[in-house]
Amino acid sequence: MKSYIETRAVEIANYIVENNATVRQAAKQFGISKSTVHKDITDADRLLRIDPELAAKARHILDINKSERHIRGGLATREKYLHLPHVHVG
Repeated sequence: MKSYIETRAVEIANYIVENNATVRQAAKQFGISKSTVHKDITDADRLLRIDPELAAKARHILDINKSERHIRGGLATREKYLHLPHVHVG
């Protein structure tokens, strides 16, 4: 594997752990796709082989963020509809 890929995977994982970041935030920070972030963090040939402990920490953060995503989406939708003018039919 190319050394720059290994370096990038470690940098992304450290960013995720230090900032409790989502895949989307990490992708934006590093100027790469969300798919590349997933591949760097979860692919067994990359981060897990380089630093298993860091891989576990990053994966844990991503799993927590993923499990909370539907809640954040629901809150955003609720907030949107609270600010819309009420339409009365009748």
